Amino acid sequence: MKIKNCVLVCLALLFFTFKASEAQDIDALGTYTPYSLYGVGDISNSLTTINKSMGGIGFGVRDFSFINTANVASLTERDTLAFMLNFGVISKNIYLKNHKEKGSHNTVNINNLVISFPIKNKTAMMIGVSPFSSLGYKYKSTETNPQLVYNYGKIDYKKYGSGDIDQAFVGIATNLLPNLAIGAQGVYYFGSLNYHSDIYFDSESSIRTIQTGWRRKTTGWSAEFGAQYSTRLKDDYKLVVGATYRMKSAIRGSLTRYAYAMSAALTDTIPLSGDKSKLTIPAKLGIGVSIRKGDKWMVGLDYERQDWSKATFMSTPGVMFSSQVSQSLRLGMEYIPNRYDIRYYYKRIAYRAGFHLDQSYVKVDGKSVNGFGFTFGMSFPVFRLNNSVNFAVDIGKRGRNSGNLVSEKYVNFIFSLNLHDIWFNKPKYQ
Repeated sequence: MKIKNCVLVCLALLFFTFKASEAQDIDALGTYTPYSLYGVGDISNSLTTINKSMGGIGFGVRDFSFINTANVASLTERDTLAFMLNFGVISKNIYLKNHKEKGSHNTVNINNLVISFPIKNKTAMMIGVSPFSSLGYKYKSTETNPQLVYNYGKIDYKKYGSGDIDQAFVGIATNLLPNLAIGAQGVYYFGSLNYHSDIYFDSESSIRTIQTGWRRKTTGWSAEFGAQYSTRLKDDYKLVVGATYRMKSAIRGSLTRYAYAMSAALTDTIPLSGDKSKLTIPAKLGIGVSIRKGDKWMVGLDYERQDWSKATFMSTPGVMFSSQVSQSLRLGMEYIPNRYDIRYYYKRIAYRAGFHLDQSYVKVDGKSVNGFGFTFGMSFPVFRLNNSVNFAVDIGKRGRNSGNLVSEKYVNFIFSLNLHDIWFNKPKYQ
Protein backbone atom coordinates (compact mmCIF):
# COMPACT_ATOMS: atom_id res chain seq x y z
CA MET A 1 0.00 0.00 0.00
CA LYS A 2 2.85 2.40 0.82
CA ILE A 3 4.42 1.85 -2.58
CA LYS A 4 1.15 2.67 -4.35
CA ASN A 5 0.73 5.87 -2.34
CA CYS A 6 4.28 6.94 -3.12
CA VAL A 7 3.65 6.44 -6.83
CA LEU A 8 0.55 8.65 -6.68
CA VAL A 9 2.32 11.41 -4.77
CA CYS A 10 5.32 11.39 -7.10
CA LEU A 11 3.16 11.59 -10.22
CA ALA A 12 1.09 14.43 -8.79
CA LEU A 13 4.23 16.35 -7.82
CA LEU A 14 5.68 15.76 -11.28
CA PHE A 15 2.54 17.17 -12.91
CA PHE A 16 2.45 20.39 -10.91
CA THR A 17 6.25 20.87 -11.03
CA PHE A 18 6.12 20.58 -14.82
CA LYS A 19 3.24 23.06 -15.05
CA ALA A 20 5.02 25.53 -12.78
CA SER A 21 8.24 25.43 -14.80
CA GLU A 22 6.23 25.79 -18.00
CA ALA A 23 4.58 28.97 -16.74
CA GLN A 24 7.97 30.50 -15.92
CA ASP A 25 9.73 29.84 -19.22
CA ILE A 26 8.49 31.03 -22.58
CA ASP A 27 10.52 28.29 -24.27
CA ALA A 28 8.70 25.56 -22.29
CA LEU A 29 5.49 25.70 -24.29
CA GLY A 30 2.75 23.11 -24.01
CA THR A 31 1.91 23.59 -27.70
CA TYR A 32 3.13 25.57 -30.69
CA THR A 33 0.66 26.73 -33.30
CA PRO A 34 -0.27 30.18 -34.67
CA TYR A 35 -3.92 29.17 -34.31
CA SER A 36 -3.58 29.19 -30.52
CA LEU A 37 -3.49 33.01 -30.73
CA TYR A 38 -7.28 33.03 -31.14
CA GLY A 39 -10.06 32.50 -28.63
CA VAL A 40 -9.11 30.31 -25.66
CA GLY A 41 -6.07 28.83 -27.41
CA ASP A 42 -5.52 25.45 -29.01
CA ILE A 43 -8.12 23.03 -27.60
CA SER A 44 -6.57 19.83 -26.24
CA ASN A 45 -8.19 16.48 -26.85
CA SER A 46 -7.54 15.43 -23.27
CA LEU A 47 -8.09 11.69 -23.68
CA THR A 48 -5.84 8.87 -22.55
CA THR A 49 -3.18 7.37 -24.79
CA ILE A 50 -5.38 4.34 -25.43
CA ASN A 51 -8.30 6.52 -26.60
CA LYS A 52 -6.02 8.60 -28.83
CA SER A 53 -4.47 5.54 -30.45
CA MET A 54 -7.96 4.63 -31.72
CA GLY A 55 -8.60 8.00 -33.38
CA GLY A 56 -9.97 9.48 -30.15
CA ILE A 57 -13.07 7.29 -29.78
CA GLY A 58 -14.55 6.60 -26.35
CA PHE A 59 -18.17 7.76 -26.04
CA GLY A 60 -19.41 4.23 -26.79
CA VAL A 61 -16.45 2.25 -25.44
CA ARG A 62 -16.64 0.03 -22.35
CA ASP A 63 -13.40 -1.70 -21.34
CA PHE A 64 -12.34 -3.02 -17.94
CA SER A 65 -8.60 -2.72 -18.72
CA PHE A 66 -8.23 1.11 -18.75
CA ILE A 67 -9.87 4.35 -17.60
CA ASN A 68 -12.00 5.72 -20.42
CA THR A 69 -12.14 9.47 -19.67
CA ALA A 70 -14.25 10.18 -22.78
CA ASN A 71 -17.43 9.00 -21.04
CA VAL A 72 -17.76 8.98 -17.26
CA ALA A 73 -20.45 6.27 -17.47
CA SER A 74 -17.80 3.76 -18.61
CA LEU A 75 -16.30 3.70 -15.08
CA THR A 76 -18.68 0.91 -14.05
CA GLU A 77 -17.06 -1.51 -16.50
CA ARG A 78 -14.43 -2.84 -14.10
CA ASP A 79 -13.50 -5.36 -11.47
CA THR A 80 -15.42 -4.27 -8.38
CA LEU A 81 -12.18 -4.13 -6.33
CA ALA A 82 -9.92 -2.65 -9.01
CA PHE A 83 -7.89 0.50 -8.47
CA MET A 84 -6.56 2.08 -11.68
CA LEU A 85 -4.20 4.94 -12.51
CA ASN A 86 -3.19 6.44 -15.85
CA PHE A 87 -0.41 8.98 -16.34
CA GLY A 88 0.52 10.24 -19.81
CA VAL A 89 2.92 12.61 -21.59
CA ILE A 90 2.57 13.99 -25.11
CA SER A 91 5.29 15.21 -27.47
CA LYS A 92 4.09 17.44 -30.32
CA ASN A 93 6.26 17.84 -33.41
CA ILE A 94 4.87 20.45 -35.81
CA TYR A 95 6.02 21.60 -39.25
CA LEU A 96 4.57 24.98 -40.27
CA LYS A 97 4.44 26.56 -43.72
CA ASN A 98 2.83 29.61 -45.30
CA HIS A 99 3.54 31.86 -48.27
CA LYS A 100 6.25 33.76 -46.34
CA GLU A 101 8.16 31.24 -44.23
CA LYS A 102 8.38 27.75 -42.84
CA GLY A 103 9.76 26.08 -39.73
CA SER A 104 9.45 23.21 -37.27
CA HIS A 105 8.79 23.18 -33.52
CA ASN A 106 8.74 20.57 -30.77
CA THR A 107 6.95 20.71 -27.43
CA VAL A 108 6.33 18.37 -24.50
CA ASN A 109 3.38 18.53 -22.13
CA ILE A 110 1.47 16.44 -19.60
CA ASN A 111 -1.38 14.59 -21.32
CA ASN A 112 -3.35 13.47 -18.26
CA LEU A 113 -3.22 12.19 -14.70
CA VAL A 114 -6.28 10.25 -13.57
CA ILE A 115 -7.14 7.64 -10.94
CA SER A 116 -10.27 5.51 -10.60
CA PHE A 117 -11.56 3.36 -7.75
CA PRO A 118 -14.79 1.57 -6.75
CA ILE A 119 -17.34 2.86 -4.22
CA LYS A 120 -19.77 -0.07 -4.22
CA ASN A 121 -20.37 -3.04 -6.47
CA LYS A 122 -22.20 -0.95 -9.07
CA THR A 123 -20.58 2.46 -8.43
CA ALA A 124 -17.11 3.87 -9.17
CA MET A 125 -15.31 7.22 -9.17
CA MET A 126 -12.45 8.95 -10.97
CA ILE A 127 -10.33 12.01 -10.14
CA GLY A 128 -7.98 13.63 -12.61
CA VAL A 129 -6.28 16.62 -14.20
CA SER A 130 -5.62 17.32 -17.88
CA PRO A 131 -4.99 20.31 -20.19
CA PHE A 132 -8.08 21.97 -21.67
CA SER A 133 -6.36 24.46 -23.98
CA SER A 134 -2.82 25.73 -24.57
CA LEU A 135 -1.30 28.96 -25.86
CA GLY A 136 2.00 28.84 -27.71
CA TYR A 137 3.31 30.97 -30.58
CA LYS A 138 6.27 33.18 -31.50
CA TYR A 139 6.66 35.81 -34.22
CA LYS A 140 9.73 37.90 -34.92
CA SER A 141 10.33 40.51 -37.61
CA THR A 142 12.81 43.33 -38.30
CA GLU A 143 11.93 46.88 -39.32
CA THR A 144 12.65 47.53 -43.00
CA ASN A 145 11.60 51.20 -43.27
CA PRO A 146 14.90 52.94 -44.15
CA GLN A 147 13.95 56.21 -42.43
CA LEU A 148 13.14 54.49 -39.12
CA VAL A 149 16.30 52.40 -39.34
CA TYR A 150 18.37 55.56 -40.04
CA ASN A 151 16.87 57.42 -37.07
CA TYR A 152 16.73 54.62 -34.49
CA GLY A 153 19.00 51.84 -35.70
CA LYS A 154 17.97 48.21 -35.83
CA ILE A 155 14.41 47.57 -34.61
CA ASP A 156 13.07 44.08 -33.88
CA TYR A 157 9.43 43.20 -33.22
CA LYS A 158 8.62 40.11 -31.21
CA LYS A 159 5.19 38.66 -30.37
CA TYR A 160 4.80 35.51 -28.34
CA GLY A 161 2.28 33.74 -26.13
CA SER A 162 2.36 31.06 -23.47
CA GLY A 163 0.14 29.46 -20.87
CA ASP A 164 -2.59 26.87 -20.38
CA ILE A 165 -6.11 26.46 -19.16
CA ASP A 166 -6.23 23.15 -17.30
CA GLN A 167 -9.21 21.17 -16.06
CA ALA A 168 -9.56 19.18 -12.86
CA PHE A 169 -12.46 16.76 -12.72
CA VAL A 170 -14.22 14.43 -10.29
CA GLY A 171 -16.68 11.91 -11.69
CA ILE A 172 -18.96 9.18 -10.42
CA ALA A 173 -20.93 6.50 -12.28
CA THR A 174 -23.35 3.74 -11.43
CA ASN A 175 -25.31 0.99 -13.16
CA LEU A 176 -28.87 2.25 -13.15
CA LEU A 177 -30.04 -0.97 -14.85
CA PRO A 178 -28.11 -4.13 -15.76
CA ASN A 179 -27.50 -2.77 -19.28
CA LEU A 180 -27.60 0.97 -18.57
CA ALA A 181 -24.82 2.98 -16.89
CA ILE A 182 -25.03 6.68 -16.10
CA GLY A 183 -22.48 9.10 -14.70
CA ALA A 184 -21.74 12.74 -13.90
CA GLN A 185 -18.64 14.76 -13.22
CA GLY A 186 -17.78 18.24 -12.02
CA VAL A 187 -15.12 20.15 -13.97
CA TYR A 188 -13.02 23.03 -12.64
CA TYR A 189 -11.12 25.21 -15.14
CA PHE A 190 -8.02 27.09 -14.00
CA GLY A 191 -4.89 28.63 -15.50
CA SER A 192 -3.51 31.70 -17.25
CA LEU A 193 -2.86 32.88 -20.80
CA ASN A 194 -0.08 35.38 -21.48
CA TYR A 195 0.18 37.52 -24.63
CA HIS A 196 3.39 39.50 -25.19
CA SER A 197 4.28 42.16 -27.77
CA ASP A 198 7.78 43.71 -27.54
CA ILE A 199 9.87 46.22 -29.49
CA TYR A 200 13.67 45.93 -29.26
CA PHE A 201 15.92 48.80 -30.31
CA ASP A 202 19.62 48.69 -31.10
CA SER A 203 21.72 48.59 -27.94
CA GLU A 204 23.38 51.86 -28.92
CA SER A 205 20.04 53.65 -29.34
CA SER A 206 18.83 56.12 -26.72
CA ILE A 207 15.32 54.62 -27.01
CA ARG A 208 14.63 51.84 -24.57
CA THR A 209 13.05 48.47 -25.29
CA ILE A 210 9.25 48.45 -24.94
CA GLN A 211 7.51 45.38 -23.54
CA THR A 212 3.69 45.23 -23.59
CA GLY A 213 1.15 42.52 -23.10
CA TRP A 214 -1.90 41.00 -21.43
CA ARG A 215 -2.14 38.45 -18.64
CA ARG A 216 -5.44 36.61 -18.34
CA LYS A 217 -6.05 34.46 -15.26
CA THR A 218 -9.11 32.23 -15.47
CA THR A 219 -11.31 30.07 -13.26
CA GLY A 220 -14.67 28.46 -13.94
CA TRP A 221 -16.94 25.50 -13.34
CA SER A 222 -18.87 23.09 -15.52
CA ALA A 223 -20.63 19.74 -15.29
CA GLU A 224 -20.69 16.79 -17.65
CA PHE A 225 -23.12 13.89 -17.88
CA GLY A 226 -22.73 10.54 -19.60
CA ALA A 227 -24.72 7.41 -20.36
CA GLN A 228 -24.00 4.06 -21.98
CA TYR A 229 -26.32 1.26 -23.00
CA SER A 230 -24.85 -2.15 -23.77
CA THR A 231 -26.43 -5.35 -25.02
CA ARG A 232 -25.18 -8.83 -25.83
CA LEU A 233 -25.63 -10.08 -29.36
CA LYS A 234 -25.22 -13.60 -30.64
CA ASP A 235 -21.82 -15.28 -30.99
CA ASP A 236 -20.20 -13.29 -28.15
CA TYR A 237 -20.71 -9.89 -29.80
CA LYS A 238 -21.43 -6.85 -27.65
CA LEU A 239 -22.98 -3.55 -28.81
CA VAL A 240 -22.49 -0.32 -26.82
CA VAL A 241 -24.16 3.03 -27.51
CA GLY A 242 -23.03 6.06 -25.49
CA ALA A 243 -23.54 9.81 -25.21
CA THR A 244 -22.07 12.71 -23.21
CA TYR A 245 -23.14 16.29 -22.62
CA ARG A 246 -20.98 19.03 -21.04
CA MET A 247 -22.81 22.16 -19.92
CA LYS A 248 -22.02 25.70 -21.00
CA SER A 249 -19.57 27.44 -18.69
CA ALA A 250 -18.70 31.07 -17.97
CA ILE A 251 -14.97 31.44 -17.32
CA ARG A 252 -14.14 34.44 -15.15
CA GLY A 253 -10.92 35.96 -13.93
CA SER A 254 -8.66 38.99 -14.18
CA LEU A 255 -7.18 40.67 -17.24
CA THR A 256 -4.06 42.74 -16.63
CA ARG A 257 -2.58 45.01 -19.30
CA TYR A 258 1.01 46.15 -18.82
CA ALA A 259 3.81 48.03 -20.56
CA TYR A 260 7.44 48.53 -19.54
CA ALA A 261 10.25 50.70 -20.90
CA MET A 262 13.51 48.87 -20.25
CA SER A 263 17.21 49.56 -20.45
CA ALA A 264 20.25 47.86 -18.97
CA ALA A 265 19.99 49.88 -15.77
CA LEU A 266 16.35 50.94 -15.48
CA THR A 267 12.81 49.64 -15.92
CA ASP A 268 9.83 52.01 -16.00
CA THR A 269 6.18 51.01 -15.83
CA ILE A 270 4.28 53.02 -18.41
CA PRO A 271 0.63 52.05 -17.89
CA LEU A 272 -0.66 49.21 -15.75
CA SER A 273 -4.33 48.37 -15.64
CA GLY A 274 -6.44 45.51 -14.38
CA ASP A 275 -9.96 44.50 -15.27
CA LYS A 276 -12.33 41.59 -14.95
CA SER A 277 -12.32 39.19 -17.86
CA LYS A 278 -15.01 36.85 -19.06
CA LEU A 279 -15.19 34.23 -21.75
CA THR A 280 -17.61 31.43 -22.40
CA ILE A 281 -17.10 27.77 -23.21
CA PRO A 282 -20.20 26.47 -25.01
CA ALA A 283 -22.02 23.22 -24.34
CA LYS A 284 -20.58 20.09 -25.96
CA LEU A 285 -22.37 16.97 -27.19
CA GLY A 286 -20.80 13.63 -28.03
CA ILE A 287 -22.31 10.36 -29.24
CA GLY A 288 -20.65 7.06 -30.05
CA VAL A 289 -21.17 3.39 -30.79
CA SER A 290 -18.92 0.33 -30.66
CA ILE A 291 -19.09 -3.39 -31.39
CA ARG A 292 -16.83 -5.83 -29.56
CA LYS A 293 -16.11 -9.48 -30.25
CA GLY A 294 -15.24 -11.03 -26.87
CA ASP A 295 -11.66 -10.15 -25.87
CA LYS A 296 -10.51 -10.28 -29.48
CA TRP A 297 -11.38 -7.05 -31.27
CA MET A 298 -13.44 -3.89 -31.07
CA VAL A 299 -14.42 -1.17 -33.57
CA GLY A 300 -16.09 2.15 -32.76
CA LEU A 301 -17.36 5.42 -34.22
CA ASP A 302 -17.74 8.80 -32.43
CA TYR A 303 -19.14 12.22 -33.30
CA GLU A 304 -18.60 15.38 -31.24
CA ARG A 305 -20.11 18.86 -31.70
CA GLN A 306 -19.63 22.20 -29.93
CA ASP A 307 -21.15 25.51 -31.09
CA TRP A 308 -18.63 28.32 -30.52
CA SER A 309 -20.35 30.80 -32.86
CA LYS A 310 -21.84 32.85 -29.99
CA ALA A 311 -18.98 32.45 -27.51
CA THR A 312 -17.28 35.57 -26.14
CA PHE A 313 -13.50 36.02 -26.34
CA MET A 314 -10.89 38.67 -25.79
CA SER A 315 -10.52 40.63 -29.04
CA THR A 316 -7.38 40.26 -31.16
CA PRO A 317 -6.56 43.64 -32.79
CA GLY A 318 -5.78 43.55 -36.50
CA VAL A 319 -6.91 39.94 -36.96
CA MET A 320 -10.05 38.86 -38.80
CA PHE A 321 -10.98 36.08 -36.37
CA SER A 322 -14.41 34.60 -35.82
CA SER A 323 -15.64 31.44 -34.15
CA GLN A 324 -17.83 28.68 -35.55
CA VAL A 325 -19.17 25.23 -34.75
CA SER A 326 -16.41 22.74 -34.00
CA GLN A 327 -17.05 19.12 -34.82
CA SER A 328 -15.14 15.90 -35.10
CA LEU A 329 -15.76 12.46 -36.61
CA ARG A 330 -13.61 9.63 -35.23
CA LEU A 331 -13.20 6.00 -36.20
CA GLY A 332 -11.07 3.48 -34.31
CA MET A 333 -10.36 -0.18 -33.73
CA GLU A 334 -8.50 -2.52 -31.38
CA TYR A 335 -7.17 -6.05 -31.89
CA ILE A 336 -5.66 -8.41 -29.29
CA PRO A 337 -4.53 -11.83 -30.57
CA ASN A 338 -4.94 -13.55 -27.19
CA ARG A 339 -5.26 -11.43 -24.05
CA TYR A 340 -4.62 -14.39 -21.73
CA ASP A 341 -1.86 -16.23 -23.61
CA ILE A 342 0.78 -17.50 -21.19
CA ARG A 343 3.31 -18.70 -23.76
CA TYR A 344 3.73 -15.93 -26.35
CA TYR A 345 4.05 -12.37 -25.07
CA TYR A 346 3.34 -10.71 -28.43
CA LYS A 347 -0.13 -12.27 -28.50
CA ARG A 348 -1.08 -10.29 -25.38
CA ILE A 349 -0.08 -6.96 -26.96
CA ALA A 350 -3.05 -4.75 -27.92
CA TYR A 351 -2.82 -3.23 -31.41
CA ARG A 352 -4.89 -0.14 -32.22
CA ALA A 353 -5.51 2.22 -35.14
CA GLY A 354 -7.89 5.04 -36.04
CA PHE A 355 -8.77 8.12 -38.05
CA HIS A 356 -10.21 11.52 -37.14
CA LEU A 357 -11.65 14.35 -39.23
CA ASP A 358 -11.84 17.72 -37.44
CA GLN A 359 -13.36 21.15 -37.95
CA SER A 360 -11.82 23.70 -35.57
CA TYR A 361 -13.80 26.46 -33.86
CA VAL A 362 -11.40 28.97 -35.48
CA LYS A 363 -12.14 30.91 -38.68
CA VAL A 364 -9.47 33.30 -40.01
CA ASP A 365 -10.42 35.83 -42.68
CA GLY A 366 -13.67 33.90 -43.13
CA LYS A 367 -11.89 30.60 -43.81
CA SER A 368 -12.40 27.54 -41.63
CA VAL A 369 -9.39 25.80 -40.08
CA ASN A 370 -9.93 22.07 -40.68
CA GLY A 371 -7.73 19.03 -40.24
CA PHE A 372 -7.44 15.26 -40.24
CA GLY A 373 -5.19 12.62 -38.74
CA PHE A 374 -4.30 8.94 -38.69
CA THR A 375 -3.46 7.20 -35.43
CA PHE A 376 -2.00 3.91 -34.32
CA GLY A 377 -0.64 2.52 -31.09
CA MET A 378 0.07 -0.45 -28.87
CA SER A 379 -0.25 -1.48 -25.23
CA PHE A 380 2.50 -3.66 -23.79
CA PRO A 381 1.41 -5.73 -20.77
CA VAL A 382 3.60 -5.45 -17.67
CA PHE A 383 3.57 -8.11 -14.96
CA ARG A 384 0.02 -9.17 -14.10
CA LEU A 385 -3.55 -7.85 -14.28
CA ASN A 386 -4.00 -4.87 -16.63
CA ASN A 387 -0.74 -3.03 -15.96
CA SER A 388 0.67 -1.75 -19.24
CA VAL A 389 2.92 0.72 -21.00
CA ASN A 390 1.00 2.45 -23.79
CA PHE A 391 2.24 4.17 -26.92
CA ALA A 392 0.35 6.11 -29.58
CA VAL A 393 1.20 8.14 -32.69
CA ASP A 394 -1.04 10.76 -34.29
CA ILE A 395 0.00 11.91 -37.78
CA GLY A 396 -2.03 14.61 -39.48
CA LYS A 397 -2.48 17.99 -41.04
CA ARG A 398 -4.40 21.17 -40.17
CA GLY A 399 -5.01 24.42 -42.04
CA ARG A 400 -3.75 25.29 -45.50
CA ASN A 401 -1.10 27.41 -47.14
CA SER A 402 -3.20 30.31 -48.44
CA GLY A 403 -3.89 33.90 -47.40
CA ASN A 404 -3.37 34.38 -43.67
CA LEU A 405 -3.77 30.66 -42.99
CA VAL A 406 -0.87 28.38 -42.09
CA SER A 407 -0.41 24.76 -43.11
CA GLU A 408 0.48 22.55 -40.14
CA LYS A 409 1.78 19.01 -40.52
CA TYR A 410 2.31 17.24 -37.24
CA VAL A 411 3.44 14.02 -35.62
CA ASN A 412 2.38 13.58 -31.99
CA PHE A 413 3.85 10.89 -29.74
CA ILE A 414 1.88 9.96 -26.61
CA PHE A 415 3.20 7.72 -23.85
CA SER A 416 1.39 6.57 -20.74
CA LEU A 417 1.64 4.22 -17.81
CA ASN A 418 -1.45 2.25 -16.87
CA LEU A 419 -1.43 0.83 -13.32
CA HIS A 420 -4.02 -1.67 -12.13
CA ASP A 421 -4.30 -3.38 -8.77
CA ILE A 422 -6.82 -5.00 -6.44
CA TRP A 423 -7.52 -2.91 -3.36
CA PHE A 424 -9.76 -3.45 -0.32
CA ASN A 425 -9.36 -7.21 -0.69
CA LYS A 426 -9.27 -8.84 2.73
CA PRO A 427 -6.95 -11.87 2.67
CA LYS A 428 -8.43 -15.19 3.71
CA TYR A 429 -5.31 -16.12 5.67
CA GLN A 430 -3.12 -13.76 7.70
